Amino acid sequence: MKGKVYFIDTVHPILEERLTMCGYQCIDLTKTPVVELPSKIQDACGLVIRSRITLSKEIMSQCPDLQFIARSGSGLENIDVSFCNEHNIQLFNSPEGNKNAVAEHALGMLLSLLNKIVKSNQEIRLGIWDREGNRGEELDGKTIGIIGYGNNGAAFAKKLRGFDVKVMAYDKYKNGFGDHFVQECTLQAIQEQADVISFHIPQNKETVHFFNDEFLHNCHKNHFLLNLSRGKIVDTSALVQGLRSNKIKGACLDVLEYEKSSFESFFDQEHSDDFRYLLESERVLLSPHIAGWTVESYFKLSNVLADKIISCFSA
Repeated sequence: MKGKVYFIDTVHPILEERLTMCGYQCIDLTKTPVVELPSKIQDACGLVIRSRITLSKEIMSQCPDLQFIARSGSGLENIDVSFCNEHNIQLFNSPEGNKNAVAEHALGMLLSLLNKIVKSNQEIRLGIWDREGNRGEELDGKTIGIIGYGNNGAAFAKKLRGFDVKVMAYDKYKNGFGDHFVQECTLQAIQEQADVISFHIPQNKETVHFFNDEFLHNCHKNHFLLNLSRGKIVDTSALVQGLRSNKIKGACLDVLEYEKSSFESFFDQEHSDDFRYLLESERVLLSPHIAGWTVESYFKLSNVLADKIISCFSA
């Protein structure tokens, strides 16, 4: 037996099946209260998580045999990455598993917003037949600015290939990715030219409120904004200011900066005037952090993790 792997969050059973076949003892803690978890995982060889727990150095320091953490999805903001690096704890995530789902969701939200599909659907159900008030805009001919060209940003760019659009992409940590379909560029170039700006970057100290008043001020064109990365990338106050002034023509938000680690308790919070504005605006589309949440991605997220873990520890 290779050691104990504790499943703190629910993931597709393929991960447990494959790890068990490799000799790991897999233990389900998905129903264990969060406050009890630190005392339950001290003999862990591996941990499987999503977002239910924050793995701080205080918690991980009590797990002397910890070899790896498998994070279903992409974000590592709830893990003390520095501690893991210092103690040779392998970190595995699986952004490859839901990149297609996120890209399709982004395109779907954008087309729905441009063509006022949600608004007109709601009005018809209320007996309102308003064609002129629901006149849409076409995506063709627009310039799309993608900020962050990792798995999700690149997948979104790929989905846009069927449209007559100019795709520009900026990534602080990557270069040489430009091709016939995507123009590699600076952030300033996107702010000067983009009709649509889409965020696909991780949350860290550099990126919290990446979109803020200054960012908006530097944008030359009125534009549509998409955020399918992490809620705290976008300063909601700056977004609302942009919507009020029409500098932002509309927004598609799969994530919100108000989200707690447990999304199910989201509406138990008191919400600000800015959030109420988003809820009431016909120019804002919202979804509950489900861009990467498809039937297919549920399997792929776990299968990718199994591939990485087994490959790393197969010797």
